[in-house]
Amino acid sequence: MTTSAWGYEETTSAEPSGGTDLIGLGRRIRSLRKDRGLTLAELADRAGTATSQLSVIENGRREPRLSLLQRLADVLGTSVDALLGAEPGNRREALEIQLERAQRSPFYEQLGLPTVRVSSALSTEVLEALVGLQEKLAEALEKNSATPEEARRANVQLRRLMRAQDNYFPDLEQAAKELLTLGGYSSGPVSNSVISEMVGRLGYSIHHVTDLPHSTRSVTDLLNRRIYLVQSPRADHDPRAVLLQAVGHQVLGHEPPKDYAEFLAQRVQTNYFAAAVMLPEDKTVPFLLEAKRNRNLFLEDLKDRFAVSHETAGHRFTNLATRHLGIRTHFHKVHSSGVIHKAYENNGLAFPTDHTGAIEGQISCRKWSGRTVFDQPNQFTAFAQYTDTPSGTYWCSTRTELSSQGVFSIGVGVAFTDARWFRGRDTPHRTVSTCPDPSCCRRPPEELSRVWAGHAWPNTRAHSHVLAALPEGAFPGVDEREVYEFLQSHDGA
Repeated sequence: MTTSAWGYEETTSAEPSGGTDLIGLGRRIRSLRKDRGLTLAELADRAGTATSQLSVIENGRREPRLSLLQRLADVLGTSVDALLGAEPGNRREALEIQLERAQRSPFYEQLGLPTVRVSSALSTEVLEALVGLQEKLAEALEKNSATPEEARRANVQLRRLMRAQDNYFPDLEQAAKELLTLGGYSSGPVSNSVISEMVGRLGYSIHHVTDLPHSTRSVTDLLNRRIYLVQSPRADHDPRAVLLQAVGHQVLGHEPPKDYAEFLAQRVQTNYFAAAVMLPEDKTVPFLLEAKRNRNLFLEDLKDRFAVSHETAGHRFTNLATRHLGIRTHFHKVHSSGVIHKAYENNGLAFPTDHTGAIEGQISCRKWSGRTVFDQPNQFTAFAQYTDTPSGTYWCSTRTELSSQGVFSIGVGVAFTDARWFRGRDTPHRTVSTCPDPSCCRRPPEELSRVWAGHAWPNTRAHSHVLAALPEGAFPGVDEREVYEFLQSHDGA
């Protein structure tokens, strides 16, 4: 991969591009069949397939083999290219396709509404009304989410890129390796002194101050090649990581971001780079491979081996697990309130999303380990749990960490079949989640609803930041005047 893989203009999606439009294909086959005066059974018989098979194809639920598609085209007097590429034949067909697509979207499923069977019995007027309603709903949602929309969409695109790459980026690994070599690192945890040596050899000096601008974790003076850090690092930010993130922008050749998508990509790159320095690939991979051979993978061991936080160890594991261990993973960081702050998956776990596909800010299922860990008597040790979900059964090891923003659960999990490689696989804890079905954990129990429905009026704790537009400037949220005044006050010191 080259740095262009981060594609600030447009990132790569994990979903295959140019795939067959099954709904459109099915509708075209059905429309041509009816135009030819054929019943479902007659067309199936002439094409040499079962009626049930043809039915699911027409309903857009199965992709036919090319040989069957060719036979269907021959019987219907058309070509395969025409079946695959033709525009809807008329307004009615277009409406049917549009409604089917809307009803099969993840967002519609989360609404918990019944689906309407799209058939000839449905009048064109009803189709127009239903499709129009879907469009107006989408417009309303778009309007309501216009202020944070750029951030959410950028986050979704970035996560797709990460999933497509299995969260492994060779160029960032190489940059970290070169910096470690420059600093003379040999083995063990990467100490502050080793990192200071790296920074010095890059031509920067480190300055600890007490008046760092409140909106920053560090400030780099590019004129005098100085990196300013706060005198007393906050407990929830490893000072090594903060310094490496500051250095990472320079090592990776970042320019001031032109939009939020580029800002977010740069932030993710520097976080990855910092973790790749603190847990070097050539030292971490053999450690993990040995643990896998012994069926003894355990995130706490990785954390202790390299003296990093549980969250950093979890992130780093997702970087290396798929590429080097052949294990697909998921990661979550969930606040004690249930709000998801960070999430990643390449193993099929269906995190809750909004209509844009954004996960951050959504509420995690109460049955998932990211929530059940808060009910455990000892929350600060690893808690393992199996969870049956509509997308499969997953094992997850989770523990909590305290930060200035509250208590968070940090978890790394795998599909059931990969649990065999991990310590904690024999856990007795198991739950069943049916989310996004509201009856799973969001809808109040019937006995409580009977008593309290219509008799409760909660005073919502408003999160005012979600109502605000993204801050202006190259670095959102940073007070540029405060930064310049800070640099001026320290210039020549």
